[in-house]
Amino acid sequence: FAAACGCGIEISEAALPVKPAVRGVTELLGLDALNFANEGKLVIAVERNAAEQVLAALHSHPLGKDAALIGEVVERKGVRLAGLYGVKRTLDLPHAEPLPRIC
Repeated sequence: FAAACGCGIEISEAALPVKPAVRGVTELLGLDALNFANEGKLVIAVERNAAEQVLAALHSHPLGKDAALIGEVVERKGVRLAGLYGVKRTLDLPHAEPLPRIC
């Protein structure tokens, strides 16, 4: 999306709806939860003034209970993640297919 629209995206790691168990296991193993395939997830980009209304609509459905505002579109190109300690890092596309989720 960022490349297609010629803008950037800044994501807050603290705002990502990652379950505590998943965060704990990935930290324990030295892995990044962002690099795993995860079926059934959706990213929606909306105008800032519509964000709360869209979020409320998602929360009104049982499958949208974990919906969250995780970032914003910015002028600076690229995708950056603001980590839990405030340090920003660039997120690049994976060099290979994401690791599959083991069910």
